[in-house]
Amino acid sequence: MGPGNISRMRQIVLDTETTGLSAANGDRIIEIGCVELVNRKLTGNNRHYYLNPGRDSHEDALKVHGISNEFLRDKPKFDAVADELMDYLQGAEVIIHNAAFDVSFINKELELLGRAPVHTCVGSVTDTLLMAKEMYPGKRNSLDALCDRLGVDNSSRTLHGALLDAELLADVYINLTRGQDALLIDMGGADASGAAMIRVDLTLFELPVLTANDQEAAAHEEMLLQLDKASGGRTIWREAAGAMA
Repeated sequence: MGPGNISRMRQIVLDTETTGLSAANGDRIIEIGCVELVNRKLTGNNRHYYLNPGRDSHEDALKVHGISNEFLRDKPKFDAVADELMDYLQGAEVIIHNAAFDVSFINKELELLGRAPVHTCVGSVTDTLLMAKEMYPGKRNSLDALCDRLGVDNSSRTLHGALLDAELLADVYINLTRGQDALLIDMGGADASGAAMIRVDLTLFELPVLTANDQEAAAHEEMLLQLDKASGGRTIWREAAGAMA
């Protein structure tokens, strides 16, 4: 395969902090953290914004993120970073824990600016919370719980910082999807963004069918006879053969 077959898989792991729990009721984004992965490797091409939400955070939200209202007073509003953020997210797979929450807030900010929702810009959105619930049904699947379960070091995490959470979630995502590495082939070269990879479409390969030789067929038949004898002639294949006779 030539260089034209190399697939540059770009993913953005994103997290937000907000003034409260409901974008529909007027809560706004105060912080956005984004971490870039290319071919499942951290690139360092990250984005981090503190934003002036134009309102105070709820007391319960303050206890979670620890970002004071005073700290945000001189920060830019969302409209000042919207172009840069949307250009950064363009075409990428965006990975978010509890995606419905963060997407609802980003879409509200875009709506207030008269802009299209985020799904019109990005390639796709992946929710790691839904992934974790499928993999670990009935268990706690918060970011902290997943870090503990998957061996991701979150010892520096005391408050919910968006960039730190995005970095932790990137590690969690890589661990949750580690089996997908088998679908990628290392080309041997590496640069600042990590090893070059190609995706392999297995439908392009014609897999050979290997039939049993006489010795293998005889051994198989002998095993069936032993099983039939041990079950007193009540094996399923004997009953099925009798029904067809």
